[in-house]
Amino acid sequence: MILVTGATGNLGKATIDSLLDRGISPNDITALVRDKTKSAELKLKGLQIKIGDYQDFESLKNAFQGVDKLLLVSSSSDISKRFEQHKNAINAAMETGVGHIIYTSFDMKNLQQSIMGEEVEYHAYTADHLKRSAIPYTLMNNTMYADMIPFLVGKDILKNGISTPAGKGKTPFLPISEMAEANAVVLTTAGHENKEYVIAAETAFSFAEIADLLSDITGKTIAYHQPELSSYIAQLIDSGASEDDAAYISRFCRAIANGEFNTQRSDVKLLIGRSPVSLKDFFQNIYG
Repeated sequence: MILVTGATGNLGKATIDSLLDRGISPNDITALVRDKTKSAELKLKGLQIKIGDYQDFESLKNAFQGVDKLLLVSSSSDISKRFEQHKNAINAAMETGVGHIIYTSFDMKNLQQSIMGEEVEYHAYTADHLKRSAIPYTLMNNTMYADMIPFLVGKDILKNGISTPAGKGKTPFLPISEMAEANAVVLTTAGHENKEYVIAAETAFSFAEIADLLSDITGKTIAYHQPELSSYIAQLIDSGASEDDAAYISRFCRAIANGEFNTQRSDVKLLIGRSPVSLKDFFQNIYG
């Protein structure tokens, strides 16, 4: 039995779809959800549904009974709570005999020395706890989602250009669908125990280069603007982000400018048997 946590989130849902595409029976997939009212779509696919919360240890123990492989999708709760929540999940897996944990971590040059601080270092703490747990593990060290780019660059970019304070930093953005496929491979094939994989594109792009890609796709000249941080936060709030979310996103941009995501490594082709979708092809589907 495969159990996917965060099953109503973007990566969880996409991984479930990839598992089904690989021919895994819905009866062999369990979706962990916090809110039963949000599980209707998953039920229609024939999945088993378990209710559980990273904060509720007993609910996790109940949900993990009979699970062979657990996809532990990183918590989206308040950052200060995430490591403790992940510890709960790992400890519950130890007590219930889960055979293999696949954790969706984060790929940066150094999580514990990042300018983002505690906003990313909990991934390193989780990885350390998982390695000490004696449960076979796989770390899926994910780069930033390509799907985030439209939120990072501002509204109406065909008219206004790209606007983000990311300097010349490069990021190997990868679509969620490609990350999900890599997850599905690890969940359904052998030989991944006690390994770490970098889930990133083969080529990293700066936002100046992204502007050039979009110019090629649209036939329009897309400029790259680098606003002051305060102006960028105001821009995000104007686009509908909360003040906290806007400040959080701006810190990603600082880390990009600092070169923290340009690790120049990728194991996606090794896992899925092909080169991942290029950023240009990804944009073609959005802006073409």
